[in-house]
Amino acid sequence: MKLKSKILLSLLATSSAAFAQTAPAAPETTIAYNIGVVSQYRYRGLAQTRGLPALQGGLDYSNANGTYVGVWASTIQWIKDASTTTSGNVVNVDGKSEIDIYGGYKFETSGVTYDLGVLAYQYPGNTLKNITSTDLENANTTEVYGAATFGAYTLKYSNAVTNLFGFKNSKGSTYIDLTANFDMGSGFTLSPHIGRQAIKGTTSDYFAGGLSYTDLSLTLAKDMGNGISATLSAISTSAKKNTNFLSNKTGYNAAKEDVVVGVKYTF
Repeated sequence: MKLKSKILLSLLATSSAAFAQTAPAAPETTIAYNIGVVSQYRYRGLAQTRGLPALQGGLDYSNANGTYVGVWASTIQWIKDASTTTSGNVVNVDGKSEIDIYGGYKFETSGVTYDLGVLAYQYPGNTLKNITSTDLENANTTEVYGAATFGAYTLKYSNAVTNLFGFKNSKGSTYIDLTANFDMGSGFTLSPHIGRQAIKGTTSDYFAGGLSYTDLSLTLAKDMGNGISATLSAISTSAKKNTNFLSNKTGYNAAKEDVVVGVKYTF
């Protein structure tokens, strides 16, 4: 299996709750905090913690004029899993956490709510660029996004204005997704989701099978009251048989089907 291909699974398996963390439009100025734990951290369908639990939390500020800012953080494993052996030499890299900083503006017109913003994924102290035998650099990434919500449906488009999660020549990579939120009554919400991650800079013969993929999920959420919510998600991707998504260090398949459970407290 090709070394660079295996490393890139980790690069694509990155990051955050980009759409989940953006603060909702509010009729008044609000500040909300949240803390939670998930059985594993998945982002855009791909594993961030090698199937291990993650501790997560954030802060959201929403102004009555539609502007918002926030920060969200999670423990991760994907950068460490990019560690590899090159020409007999072990190259260990590290990066234990992800911090997302975001802000934007929400407004409504003709029954449609629009959301425009920017999201910076930060990986404090990450040493991904130490793998000098590949086209890698600092994992920090910035995306701009736009979303439109009509009724239960939200369509969102994200565009990387920097290289994507440490992979050189990937500036301009895009993610487009459609999510619905159906109120099932009694505090239950059912949310089907489909997304398409298009990765630039991966068209050479070295990346047999390519790295762009589609992810699917179905999430059942329950509002438990008193700020506590629980979720159960079934997740799949079109890349589950693509060897590019096997971890350098452990062979873990970041794109395989899985089920994630989580609980969050918002106050």
